[in-house]
Amino acid sequence: MKKSNNEIRDAVRKSYRKVAENALSDNYCGCSPGEDTGCCSPEETNLYEASSRIGYSDKELKEVPEGSNLGLGCGNPQAIAALKEGETVLDLGSGAGFDVFLAARQVGDKGKVIGVDMTQEMISKARKNAAMGNFNNVEFRLGEIENIPVADNTADVIISNCVINLSPEKQKVFNESLRVLKPGGRLAITDNITTAELPEEIKNNLEHYSACISGAALVGELENMLKNAGFINIKIEPIDKSRKLTSKWIPGGNINDYIVPVTVEAAKPEGIR
Repeated sequence: MKKSNNEIRDAVRKSYRKVAENALSDNYCGCSPGEDTGCCSPEETNLYEASSRIGYSDKELKEVPEGSNLGLGCGNPQAIAALKEGETVLDLGSGAGFDVFLAARQVGDKGKVIGVDMTQEMISKARKNAAMGNFNNVEFRLGEIENIPVADNTADVIISNCVINLSPEKQKVFNESLRVLKPGGRLAITDNITTAELPEEIKNNLEHYSACISGAALVGELENMLKNAGFINIKIEPIDKSRKLTSKWIPGGNINDYIVPVTVEAAKPEGIR
C-alpha cells in the first residue's frame, strides 16, 4: 500500500532521530538508518574507512569535530562543489554537520555555511559539534527541505549528501533550491537514483525509504525535475566507488541492479532572481 507524504516524513524523521541518539553511545558504528539489527557488518564498523570508500580524503576526515561524521551518505559533494573563499553555502539535510564543517574550512571566515535538517536531535548535535570545533562561520536551522528556511537569493552553492531521495516531494525541493540560490548559483549534490522500477516490496517499505533506497527517482525523472525547476547545465554522473557500500544496504537484495549513487550538478541562470 502506497504511503502518504506525512507517513514517509514521520518515518524518516524517526529513523534519523534514532541515528542521532545512537551516535551519542560509545559503540556507534554508522549503521544505515533503516537497520534494526544492532550494529553493522565488520567491514562497516569503521566510519573513517566507510567515508574513505565514498570519496573523502584523509585530510577531510581529520579536520572535522569528532562525532560529526555519522557514516551516512553515498558520496562527497565537496569533490564537485568547487567552493571558493567568501561564498555562502547551504547544506540540505546537514545531519551532525560533517559536510558543513568541511565547507566552512573552504569558504573561510569571510564565507558562511548554513545547514538545514528536519530532525531536532541532529540540529542539537551539530550545534554542539560547531561549538566544540570553534566554527564561527556556520549556522544550523531546523526545517524541511521542501520549505527551506532561507531567504531568496542567499546561497552561492547548495550541497547535499544522499538526502533529496528521502523527500516525498522532490520537485518542491528543487523549486526551493532555485529560489534560495543567487543568480548564477550552483547545485552540487550526491544522491541515489534508480535505473529501473523498484519492486513493490522495496518501494513501499518505510525502512528502505529511510535507508535512501525506496525514494530514489529514475534518472530521467530527476533530470526533468531539475529542468522544471529552472536549472540549466545539468550533469548527472555515477559514483562507481560508492557502489560497494550501497550494495550492502539490503543484504541479499541485489540492490545494485536498481540503485546507482550519482553526483548531480546544475546551475541557476544568471538572469533569474
